[in-house]
Amino acid sequence: MGTTRWGICSAGRISHDFIVALKTLPAEDHKVVAIASQDLSRSQEYAKIHGIPKAYGSYEELAQDPDVDVVYVGVIHPYHRPASLLFIQAGKNVLCEKPLCMNSTEVQTLVQAAEEKQVFLMEAFWPRFFPASEKIRSLLKERVLGDAVIFHAEFGVTLPKVPRWQQKELGAGGLLSIGLYCVQWACMVFNGETPESIVALGFVNETGIDEAASIILNYSGQRQAVLTYNTKNFMPNRASISCTKGVIEVPGHLWSPTKLVVDGEEENFPVPPSPRKLNFSNSIGLRYEAQHVRQCLLLGLKESPIMSLADSMLIHSILDEVRRQMGVSYSQDYA
Repeated sequence: MGTTRWGICSAGRISHDFIVALKTLPAEDHKVVAIASQDLSRSQEYAKIHGIPKAYGSYEELAQDPDVDVVYVGVIHPYHRPASLLFIQAGKNVLCEKPLCMNSTEVQTLVQAAEEKQVFLMEAFWPRFFPASEKIRSLLKERVLGDAVIFHAEFGVTLPKVPRWQQKELGAGGLLSIGLYCVQWACMVFNGETPESIVALGFVNETGIDEAASIILNYSGQRQAVLTYNTKNFMPNRASISCTKGVIEVPGHLWSPTKLVVDGEEENFPVPPSPRKLNFSNSIGLRYEAQHVRQCLLLGLKESPIMSLADSMLIHSILDEVRRQMGVSYSQDYA
């Protein structure tokens, strides 16, 4: 493979940021060759803005484009499974936004399809690919500060009053919007280990949408993750890993870490400047996951060693249990 040829599924805000992030990478390595949405005019608008050669008014057309090596799926999450499945069955590699699906049963469907078609599939948990996260994994693997014992994470923002964050049929809910970031961090810190027990308490509004919760994941050896998310109030959005010989702190921007404090010593990992205005903070950092996908494809891998399909299954099994305890369900749970 020479240039990695990207297809973009959706002409939404996150897709804009992903395309801009790709522009900060070498043009000989990454090129967006096509974009599709269910509104042809939107696709054409994005194609004009970003210099994309082809614009489609359906995902099916994108799936059949022979010039596309990998598809970035940026639709809202109730449509992740059907869109990703369409591309997988067409033999396309897929990078799908998180949550990969609405529940672990849907995730298993995609994993099985990807295995059958022998294509690459990865859930786009972009924090895992930031240099700061690489540093954390290195510190934990080498046991520089001993063993991780307690992990704390909190993510609180006031979500805008737009349909995707207000309407249950569009996947609204704090856990699947921001709480999942905390869960994926815990799974990374404890190296993909399945917790021995899960306790979740929170607040669900009159429409059945979860607005806030605290989650405790208990691991063997009296290790624990304590996670809090809130969609009504701002929080410091930080994390800490208490180890047997010291502490690793992520002082802010939990979703896009650019700074660490390791036993009191601060280290910065700034993202590159953006050539265009972005919709989300630090989302130029989407470049890191795109780089990783390219490396996986060059190596012929069908899944990521950093964000594996087993990781996605574990994360979604935890999300399922948290929702069960809180009494939050979606139509996909009964399909």
